[in-house]
Amino acid sequence: MQRYFSDITSPESGKRVQLNEADSFHVLQVMRQSIEDQIEIGFANQSIWKAEIEAVESKSKIVTCVLLDFIEHVTEMSIEVTIVHPLLKGDKMEWMIQKATEMGASHFHVLQAERAVVQWDEKKWDKKRVRLQTIVKEAAEQSKRQKIPSITGIDSFTQILTNAEEYDKKWVAYEEEARREGDGGLKEQCQSLMPGDRLLVMFGPEGGFSDDEISRLRAAGFDTCRLGPRILRAETAPLYILGALSYQFES
Repeated sequence: MQRYFSDITSPESGKRVQLNEADSFHVLQVMRQSIEDQIEIGFANQSIWKAEIEAVESKSKIVTCVLLDFIEHVTEMSIEVTIVHPLLKGDKMEWMIQKATEMGASHFHVLQAERAVVQWDEKKWDKKRVRLQTIVKEAAEQSKRQKIPSITGIDSFTQILTNAEEYDKKWVAYEEEARREGDGGLKEQCQSLMPGDRLLVMFGPEGGFSDDEISRLRAAGFDTCRLGPRILRAETAPLYILGALSYQFES
């Protein structure tokens, strides 16, 4: 059953909900559904409801549904994961954010790092953000998430360090850790987390973090992560950590 989202905060049985124009188009033209067919709708309080298509407005083609039953099925990770990542060249950023959404990330912050290959001005970012938010929404629907992850940025390094104080744990994926052996790997770091924790993880650009950036992160209380013995691409590293967290808390 296809899932859509609404910003309504207080769903209840029998309540009528209008889908937006894009979702109405998807219901009618892509899924080829009609009156009395059923869909799922996720709400701002992260509840999911089964709904029945009740009406289609003749001119606007806006779909109205009536809520039927609350669906008791938790799909959100018990750790709230925020990913901080510089923009990547080509379509790598879109691919990473899509897959990270499917794997349970809650928030994305875009970072302007020293060695970032892609430099974006505010006008370009406004357009890019709309595109990325659409990808996140569609990925959340496809993977049956209970919420749509947020995307903010572009943030400076100083802004990230200031906002990091509100998190329970702060990690930075650092490629130099791959060359080190011994304790302190990702397994031990995952085991240090508790359900309900808020985790902030920073990832570097294609060229990695500079020594100065790593020093500033460590001074701000970030723990460096070793993601195995191999050097991962910038777009792969977030998925590695999300997979490890899923194994720790969802397997």
